[in-house]
Amino acid sequence: MDILWALLTLPYAPVRGLTALVKVVAREAESQQYNPVNVRRELEELDRAAAAGDITPEERDRGQQQVLDRLTRPAGGGAGRTGARRDGGTEMLLPLWLRLYGGLGTALFNIKVVR
Repeated sequence: MDILWALLTLPYAPVRGLTALVKVVAREAESQQYNPVNVRRELEELDRAAAAGDITPEERDRGQQQVLDRLTRPAGGGAGRTGARRDGGTEMLLPLWLRLYGGLGTALFNIKVVR
């Protein structure tokens, strides 16, 4: 049956290949968008631009908030998303860690979650 199905759907192979390629590209783009190294780099660029006087502190704060909002909103915009995460808010650990790291200037700290 699988061989027959493969033969019958052979003309649609390019469409399936393109769909798989789009999924890979989307997954890679999302992983780059949420990569902690890239997020940290964006925040450092905002701080450098503010220190150089290229942007105002309000613009820097707005840019930082946009980066953190991007991290905290669910992937896909959140509207009508099926299979939403139910892991208790662990997506908020990265923004929390970044804020603490920026405020303390070191990664030598612990986070204790108490229920």
